[in-house]
Amino acid sequence: MALTKPFIEKIDDWRYRIPRSFRSDMLTDVIIYSDEQMIGHILEDEAHIQAVNVACLPGIVGSSLAMPDIHFGYGFPIGGVAAFDPDNGGIISPGGVGYDINCGVRVLRTNITFDQIKPKIKDLVYKLASAVPSGVGSEGPLKLSKKDMENVLRNGAKWAVEHGYGVKGDIEHTEENGQMPGADPSLVSSHAKERGESQLGTLGSGNHFLEVQYVEEIYDENVGAAFGLFKGQVTIMVHSGSRGLGHQVCTEYISLMNSAAQKYGIKLPDRQLCCAPINSEEGKSYFGAMAAAANFAWANRQMLMHEAIDSLCGVLGASRSSLGIDLIYDVAHNIAKMEKHKVGSKEKVLCVHRKGATRAFPAGRAEVPEDYRQVGQPVLIPGDMGRYSYILVGTERAMQETWGSVCHGAGRLMSRARASKEFDAASLLAKLEKDGVFVRSASRKGLIEEAPGAYKDVKEVVNVVDGAGLAKKVAKMRPMGVIKG
Repeated sequence: MALTKPFIEKIDDWRYRIPRSFRSDMLTDVIIYSDEQMIGHILEDEAHIQAVNVACLPGIVGSSLAMPDIHFGYGFPIGGVAAFDPDNGGIISPGGVGYDINCGVRVLRTNITFDQIKPKIKDLVYKLASAVPSGVGSEGPLKLSKKDMENVLRNGAKWAVEHGYGVKGDIEHTEENGQMPGADPSLVSSHAKERGESQLGTLGSGNHFLEVQYVEEIYDENVGAAFGLFKGQVTIMVHSGSRGLGHQVCTEYISLMNSAAQKYGIKLPDRQLCCAPINSEEGKSYFGAMAAAANFAWANRQMLMHEAIDSLCGVLGASRSSLGIDLIYDVAHNIAKMEKHKVGSKEKVLCVHRKGATRAFPAGRAEVPEDYRQVGQPVLIPGDMGRYSYILVGTERAMQETWGSVCHGAGRLMSRARASKEFDAASLLAKLEKDGVFVRSASRKGLIEEAPGAYKDVKEVVNVVDGAGLAKKVAKMRPMGVIKG
């Protein structure tokens, strides 16, 4: 059922409401973060109906939230955020996390400048394309033993660092320190483990990428300095997730949750929202398996970063320390987490689902790394390979309105099928190179599907969360070289 305009209330320049009265099964309102320019496309895509469906789920606290990069997904919309109270029948849903569990990004900084890297950018991209396995079914440099797989699923990025793929500071600058509590490898099937055993250190396909960028603009000098950023600086962004292992975990638990929803008498407005109470046996099992897959993703990004650093050092003939390479931060995009939040005057532990959304915690939160705690958590928002990406910082207002959450990227403007008809690989590559972006992709099909024109302009998405006060702009980076999955 599509909405008509009388059912949409414009709260202000950055917020729209679909009231609970819109549908009899809704338990709460839907709040959509958008401007007037984007709201029309959001309604055409009908992702807002998925946000309405989320508002019907048991134990939801606050509103069903939609970020400005919202688009149609499986169950929850991509760009959907919702929190559930375990003490009030609150649920956990694989559709609220997604198939690519802990798909996320990390950004590392260097002391290299744009002018220093520009003459070597093609060499660096060729080196990265050779060193970083990408594409559908790509396999990495390792084949994990059963024992190592158990350790990766339990310890995440810490396993990678302990095995020489990084340094201690990388862990300190990773969400959850790269190791999500509650992970239980025994709840991950042997088939899922088999799918993941040779995929650590791989990009995969779809919208995953590794990108060499430079800082074009600093909006907040104080916060930028705290993050170690300066104008003209070279940064590297890594975007990947839990690969086949996470996909398999999601697939198998969707089947379990379909039965669980019937068992517990949960009325679903959409079967893709299959779920179970968080405190049920099924809910706990999914959480343990999801957390293990999240740890796999953090280990994967840690190894990808290590491969990128090795490539950069090789091309420049220098060491990591001499090039000033450090991880700024790593954030998850598809995850459900048990977090303490204020509900009214009380603090409660809630299960916060972020599906195509990222954490944006403010200054002072214990979860923010100590060296950033006075300014807030870095918020990493990738764009498309032809335009720009952003670093923002979390705010107290996000804690009050969105459980400390914001958008996760630009958000698709058109489907992959439509993009395949609209764009041509040769023309796209030529235009990107003319614009100063050198690209290597695992497949022409994947390249076309990820054309910049297939995405919203991330500047507009970021302007909404900045204008709404959910996160504040710190820096903008432009791409120079891109490895596409």
